[in-house]
Amino acid sequence: MDGEPSDNGLPLSALACPNPDCTDFNRFNAGNLSVVERTGKGKAIRRLYCRTCGRRFTERRGSLLEYTKLPLETVVRIVKCLGHGCSIEAAADICEVDPRTVGRLLRRAGIRADNFHRQQLEKLRVWLEAVEMDELHGRVGSGKKGATRSPAPTLLQRVARWVESGFMRLWL
Repeated sequence: MDGEPSDNGLPLSALACPNPDCTDFNRFNAGNLSVVERTGKGKAIRRLYCRTCGRRFTERRGSLLEYTKLPLETVVRIVKCLGHGCSIEAAADICEVDPRTVGRLLRRAGIRADNFHRQQLEKLRVWLEAVEMDELHGRVGSGKKGATRSPAPTLLQRVARWVESGFMRLWL
């Protein structure tokens, strides 16, 4: 029962303890999780136990599916509708759910996207610190003597600007 994937197809190695006080917090494939029971409609949701901190939690903890009774396919459809620019009302109509449900998922998805974005920025900052200064601020000449034209942005500068502006368009 330990390694069996759930209905959403995730093996235990793809999950981590969500307890910030645990030494295995956010450590995937740490071998500390086990399935203790199944809950929900049709017993489709696994309840997990962390051997490190002794806490129990569902596999939906910290995801968009937490505290929702919607099936995974409906949540994916709602997020896709919003990602393609549909309004809250249009997404609710297409997915046949209440607009308040779509708004709640939108707020939670926005928080998760912001957290992911900040993590990616932090990774990029660590990587940029490792780049030598002459690589980061290299100048390209214009070909004319005495010309003081600003150089074209390097690939690294364009990527940094793209990351700072955000990976995705805003939903709200």
